[in-house]
Amino acid sequence: MTKANVVNEIVQETGLEKAEALKAVEAFMSSIKNSLTKGQNVYLRGFGSFIVKERAEKTARNISKNTAIIIPAHKIPSFKPAKTFVREVKSKV
Repeated sequence: MTKANVVNEIVQETGLEKAEALKAVEAFMSSIKNSLTKGQNVYLRGFGSFIVKERAEKTARNISKNTAIIIPAHKIPSFKPAKTFVREVKSKV
């Protein structure tokens, strides 16, 4: 499903104009991105959590050159679905 599909479903379910629905979806995504960029997690009850995970520094190997590369510690965005959401998806499959 693409962003355009999401916008179209919102238009069908709510009766909003397509431009308004697109604006709402863009604002929602922007809000989540901004929160995660600031290091703040986003919790949506019954849906899931958008969280920032910290990855520790690690050593990787470049097999072709036989050298070690150090990958520095960094943060990555992650999504953890709510238990009710997971149960619903499992029951539909």
